[in-house]
Amino acid sequence: MSKFLLDSDVIIWHLRGRREIMEMLRDIQSFGLPGCSALTVLEVQLGVKKGEEEKTDRFLRSLKIFDVHIEIANKAAQIIREYKAKGVTLDLPDAIIASTCVLYDLILVTCNIKHYPVKELKFHPLPSIGP
Repeated sequence: MSKFLLDSDVIIWHLRGRREIMEMLRDIQSFGLPGCSALTVLEVQLGVKKGEEEKTDRFLRSLKIFDVHIEIANKAAQIIREYKAKGVTLDLPDAIIASTCVLYDLILVTCNIKHYPVKELKFHPLPSIGP
């Protein structure tokens, strides 16, 4: 079973050869196959540059993919409503990723922690990323 859910930014940094991210992903693989949301697959595929298609597809196929189903959709809606009442706007993709982590008890691996103010979330510490 997966323990970690990768956000699109981490996948993109990995595919672009960012050493710190590649090393971190190797380390977390010792805890099991990392995963990502099907929505993250869409986000990553939309940003693929010419010549990166095969490498991207191969990496995404190596992950555990979490489909967006009714429980995830309902939890995402609940999260969006809860934070909207507090004056905080959450993007739909971020709410879906957050709800996937909450429902499956996954640790989110992201460089964009500020996108995820959801108190139930757990984050994996990231290495410092230089220029």
